[in-house]
Amino acid sequence: MSATTASPAAVTTWNIDPAHSAAEFKVKHMMISNVKGRFSGLSGTLTLHEPEHTLTRVEASIDVATVNTGDVQRDGHLKSGDFFDVEKFPTMTFASTRVQPKGDGEFDVTGDLTLHGLSRTVTFAVSDLSAPGKDPWGNTRIGLTATTKINRKDFGLSWNAALEAGGFLVGDEITISLDVQFLKA
Repeated sequence: MSATTASPAAVTTWNIDPAHSAAEFKVKHMMISNVKGRFSGLSGTLTLHEPEHTLTRVEASIDVATVNTGDVQRDGHLKSGDFFDVEKFPTMTFASTRVQPKGDGEFDVTGDLTLHGLSRTVTFAVSDLSAPGKDPWGNTRIGLTATTKINRKDFGLSWNAALEAGGFLVGDEITISLDVQFLKA
């Protein structure tokens, strides 16, 4: 009689490549149109179980002082105590607590988002988790897209101004979109 031992699934770790990654947001401005912004300075890791290529853990950090909306005055206001207060709260972080596979490279990733000193549970819809590929320099890479919506007031970002015609200058709902590329550690 022979015994077969199943080999354990390999766990691989991947580091965010900040030069090929973007964190963006959009918010309704004056109840008319969306204003978009972008952060650079992303860092973090992703863990996969192989050979199934199943996402199991995500941790990320964003340097909030890197906010860029294309308007220097607005960026300064966003960095101030009215919004992000980057002096007191220089980073936004996310740490997953649950990953639910949905099939075809899609996952719901739930975890703790910390922004402006407050943590709330959010779920990112992750799509387009690519198969690993080699770049021209021999590094192995993967990529994904993730989105979620938050209410900025849940994170203490409550500054606003009433409009003469009614309504407010800044909407409450923020859409966060990530396009991230990872390098195999």
